Amino acid sequence: MDFRESPEHAAIRAAVAEIGASFGHDYFVKCTTGGVFVDELWSTVFGQGFGGVNLPEEYGGGGGGIYEMAIVIEELAAQGCPLIFLIVAGMCGPIIDDFGTDDQKRRWLPALASGQQKMSFAITESGSGSNAPNLATTARLENGSWRLSGQKQYITGIDVADAVLVVARTGTDAKGRSELGLFIVETDRPGLEYQPIPMEIKEPDRQFSVFLDGVDVPQANLVGGVPGKGMLQVFSGLNPERINVAAQAVGLGRYFMGKAVSYAKSRDVWGQPIGAHQGVSHPLAEAKIQIELSRLMAYKAAWEFDHGEPTVGESASVAKLAAADAVLFAFDQAVQVHGGNAFASEYGIADLWGLTRLMRSAPVSREMVLNYVAQHTLGLPRSY
Repeated sequence: MDFRESPEHAAIRAAVAEIGASFGHDYFVKCTTGGVFVDELWSTVFGQGFGGVNLPEEYGGGGGGIYEMAIVIEELAAQGCPLIFLIVAGMCGPIIDDFGTDDQKRRWLPALASGQQKMSFAITESGSGSNAPNLATTARLENGSWRLSGQKQYITGIDVADAVLVVARTGTDAKGRSELGLFIVETDRPGLEYQPIPMEIKEPDRQFSVFLDGVDVPQANLVGGVPGKGMLQVFSGLNPERINVAAQAVGLGRYFMGKAVSYAKSRDVWGQPIGAHQGVSHPLAEAKIQIELSRLMAYKAAWEFDHGEPTVGESASVAKLAAADAVLFAFDQAVQVHGGNAFASEYGIADLWGLTRLMRSAPVSREMVLNYVAQHTLGLPRSY
């Protein structure tokens, strides 16, 4: 077992870190307060080939996998630029690559790999929570096209997306269980509307309620072209999402640690830096340990996904839980070290609390991860 990073991975990490540093957290905050998308950063990341690093070379991508995408996401977050929408982009392209028809791949993958077009992902509904088969959004085949009706909640970045992958019920199987389908829906189709959800999270990637009022979609827009395959397609995207959220949490943890350590070295009280006191240094050391442990799990999960290992479901969920806990601890220590200065805008810490806390709840709650491990690993009885 070799834990050394390859020269190729080290080069990706260094290049993306340089891009992130050239924009920095001030740019991120400027876009957030201005209510605009991070167009310049997005164009630079994709223009240098890193946004589509996990898509096939034949479609203009980098030919890598989730491991490489996790590096990109981690390094941007470590520079104070955590992009939720990049995690979404890291889901949509691979789903089309794995399950799409040849026409769907030719139509969408080159545009997604280059960043010239963007795709959002719509599964969440207020009434279904973590129970995907309980979705209320329906897709009915009428007069040679699919008609989608329903409502989605907390859909990231649909305002800047050219299309959205919508998960909908297409019918029921012989046992009465819901069958799902994934549909590529262009965002300018009649009947599709969205409105922003006011959020306390300070992010340029905004959240939306999406309304589908009899949206007609060609049969050719059903991912894979065959109804009833959506459950497999959905779950193929959930593990990468959790891995990439873990990578973002690790990156943010590094960002907070960098801030805290620098301040602890330079803040001089009573003749010595505050970092000389164990009451300051020990919590920071513990935060560093937690970040490194969760980082190992995140890249273990990424490796397992890219190699088709059956254990990836548990690893991805555990990585997400561990990294979310670690980044919250790192954030808290950064706040404690800075004292009142942590809440001043110039220090670039407090504005990231909402996003940092979100990662403990989404895209899968801490409790659901514990349920999964209890039932699937420990063999304990199911409670729901």
